[in-house]
Amino acid sequence: MSKDITTQILHADRQQKVEHNAIHKPIHIAAQYSFADVRDLIAVFGNTPGYAYSRQGTPTVTALEQKITLLEEGINTVCFASGMAAISAVFLTLLKAGDHLISSHYIFGNTKSLLSTLENLGIEITMVDTTDIQAVKAAVKPNTRMLFTETIANPVTQVSDLKAMGDFCEERGLLYFVDMTMVTPYLLKGKDIKASLVMHSLSKTICGHANALGGSITDTGLFDWSHYPNIQDMYKSYPVKNWGFVQVKKKGLRDMGATLSSEAANRIAIGMETFTLRAQKSNDNALALARYMQESPIFADVKYPGLESHAQHGLAKDLFKDVGYGSLIAASLRKDIDLFAFLNSLQTIILATHLGDNRTLCLPVAPTIYAESSAEQRALMGISDNLLRISVGIENVADLIDDIERAYANVMLK
Repeated sequence: MSKDITTQILHADRQQKVEHNAIHKPIHIAAQYSFADVRDLIAVFGNTPGYAYSRQGTPTVTALEQKITLLEEGINTVCFASGMAAISAVFLTLLKAGDHLISSHYIFGNTKSLLSTLENLGIEITMVDTTDIQAVKAAVKPNTRMLFTETIANPVTQVSDLKAMGDFCEERGLLYFVDMTMVTPYLLKGKDIKASLVMHSLSKTICGHANALGGSITDTGLFDWSHYPNIQDMYKSYPVKNWGFVQVKKKGLRDMGATLSSEAANRIAIGMETFTLRAQKSNDNALALARYMQESPIFADVKYPGLESHAQHGLAKDLFKDVGYGSLIAASLRKDIDLFAFLNSLQTIILATHLGDNRTLCLPVAPTIYAESSAEQRALMGISDNLLRISVGIENVADLIDDIERAYANVMLK
């Protein structure tokens, strides 16, 4: 097989000898699976691969997991009902009361809310500026178990010092957990930054069509689980390299029930076939749109890692090798422009909360995804009252610019 990732994904199902020589893995909807020999049923309850009850997976979901493992060049992947379910599964199965977690300040609002839940369960959290490796190092304590960060922060696009953190975690034996949703394996793989575990919100760019929710956790194979203190004895009968993965999968799916359906897995897998093409187009569009917005009098401030004015542009250039800089733009409207009137005048750009869609989406950040945060917390994140989050799609970029200009003209005429 070609080493080109698009070619590999397109032919991944065929390589697994799909039923009846179909091109795609079919949708398996059965809730349970039967056995002619009870010993085979017993074996599946142990550590023999197979299917007994669909809460722990189906052949359709397995086919998707194999594709994601291929994308990340990892050793194992487990899929969940959403990205938040995937993140929750890692935190709740690999951390316990008394542990210390270091997390980036610059994370998705729902993830920040989840961290407050962890604190209620007795897990100590320290939030740091992960664009500064010295801040990360200074936060480490004897009970530190894990470092968590996003790649490009949602919504203000700060870029974490990902390679430096990977080197540090390797040196200190810390579990390095990275939400890679905003870059996808097209721009950066977990192995490139020495991540231990990689999370993707599959609903975003990998699926791209806004027709399925899903999340995944991939073990890159780089972490030595033999020294991790929170692995339960029952999972130590597996090979050491699989300890963490098995614990996350068993507890996240069997115990918590955060199961991805076969129907959603199939939609995500079909979307994945073109994700590299869509990722490149949306990245190219985002850079062109950000350059326009930076020069436009409509916007007071524009943040996009591909702009030389971005605080972490040099770091992003080193990480992504100029292939692209993601599809997320953070832009503040000029203060004298009526925020609601401007947004309501947009026609091509959709007012919606999502990321990585084929269509360009926009929402005002402060009163939506950060409505539960105080003004002080938003200021710490770099979120102004008139900040817009724009997820750039694959439309003709000239149409997006025309839409912005038309909306601005409409507001100014009133």
